[in-house]
Amino acid sequence: MNFDKISKELSIPVGKIKVVDRLLEEGNTIPFIARYRKEKTGNLDEVQIQQVQSLIEAQKELEKRREYIIQQIKEKGKLTPELERKLIEAEELQVIEDLYLPYKTRRKSRGDVARENGLEPLAQSIFEQKHPQVLNELQKFKTEVFSTNQEILQGVRDIIAEWVNENVELRSKLRESFENYGIVSSKAGRGKKDKDEAQKFRDYFEYSDRINKVPSHRLMAILRGVELGMLSIKVEIEEDWVHRLMNRMFLKGYNDLSDIVRESCQDAYSRLLQPSLEKEILNQFKDKADIEAIEVFAMNAEQLLLAPPLGPQAILALDPGFRTGCKLVCLSQTGDLVFNTTIYPHEPQRKVNEAAEIINKVLEKYSIQAVAVGNGTAGRETYQFVKDHCSSELPIYMVNESGASIYSASEIAREEFPDFDVTVRGAVSIGRRLMDPLAELVKIDPKSIGVGQYQHDVNQSLLNKRLTAVVESVVNRVGVNLNTASKHVLTYISGLGPVLAQKIIEYRKEVGGFTSREALKKVPRLGNKAF
Repeated sequence: MNFDKISKELSIPVGKIKVVDRLLEEGNTIPFIARYRKEKTGNLDEVQIQQVQSLIEAQKELEKRREYIIQQIKEKGKLTPELERKLIEAEELQVIEDLYLPYKTRRKSRGDVARENGLEPLAQSIFEQKHPQVLNELQKFKTEVFSTNQEILQGVRDIIAEWVNENVELRSKLRESFENYGIVSSKAGRGKKDKDEAQKFRDYFEYSDRINKVPSHRLMAILRGVELGMLSIKVEIEEDWVHRLMNRMFLKGYNDLSDIVRESCQDAYSRLLQPSLEKEILNQFKDKADIEAIEVFAMNAEQLLLAPPLGPQAILALDPGFRTGCKLVCLSQTGDLVFNTTIYPHEPQRKVNEAAEIINKVLEKYSIQAVAVGNGTAGRETYQFVKDHCSSELPIYMVNESGASIYSASEIAREEFPDFDVTVRGAVSIGRRLMDPLAELVKIDPKSIGVGQYQHDVNQSLLNKRLTAVVESVVNRVGVNLNTASKHVLTYISGLGPVLAQKIIEYRKEVGGFTSREALKKVPRLGNKAF
């Protein structure tokens, strides 16, 4: 583990990084470390600990990949002391991958066919460019596959092109050029420019910019267009510069052999290097855009989770709709469902008087203190209807209903409301979000609560991990009431999990509630470490 590199990148002392690593290895969560192990970490906050964790994990993945590659080359009998030293000393994953490139298991290439037919010695001699007379001896290398001088020289060029492609120094220089000077351009896909579905991408029909200057949201939009077949994309650097670089590196004179090497270099770039590095650089900047987008999603999710709760009040909640009507539910001050029905205040049924009568009747019967209206389809119209026809001056709130349909069909919702359909469950979720956003939203996959525009395009594993960390952080920051918190909220408390959360719920039902924190120690399987 290269703790020094992590320390340098984050400007955090090595000692603190080692402490964080040890605490994480012991199973402590980031919120727990940030709040209760400050004296050990030197007051590192959650963001810093998260950064340390990310870089430690990246280092571990790099070491795992390094060990795998060394083992693979060793099994092939190709691991020399010099190659092993280079692999061990390499600090970047791409350098390790470049060193591994010649030894990777791959589909048979044109160069492989030429080697199998005995052309490698000839290719080596031409690549060295020392003995021009070798071109007079091509007949020695004739086979059934390579029966003419032209075919033999093409086989030689294929072998040399692969050597050039596998050159670590060249790939490093070209990669740096792509990163710093690569021009990304996009245009309409073939035959797509006039298609209606392509018009949302028209800003990128003739787009061009330095790839390191392209805002992340634009790159995400272009890549989505490419994925849908509406756009094509290309990343290029100045080819004249590339050819001058390769000439300096590989040409050793001006003769017929040098001409063959020059042609091989040009082929290597256009057929092997450029496509490979273009894909690599797009992936690299896509990863960067993912991270930026995920941070935006994380901030949005945090704001939703930290929305101020209305508190324990009797709520009338409406899940709006036109054709299928508006699902209406009444919730008690503790969030229990006490009534549900469907009203039809809008077209096509438009039973305005009946809907108004139902609303005013339940407002009085269930002592409703506030109204929650989902902000989806027909949300504004339903809000206005309630405002116009409600006989009392109750506060009416528009509630973000993103993810309510996901919750309503989830196992959690079926467990809570086994006797009601998804429409009722969705309306309940809207009402509960008004009462206590955090307690309700933790039941839903964070990706489903409307946190970003490209949330389905980014790395899903990273997104899940980051949003889960946000939920965990918020729950531990806000805290929970041990006697009222649901299993789903308790799951995110540092030291707990689904199993212990369920044990706490069961014990709470058995004893009628907790009277002190110490009483937690009586919960089965909740030991001193978790406490």
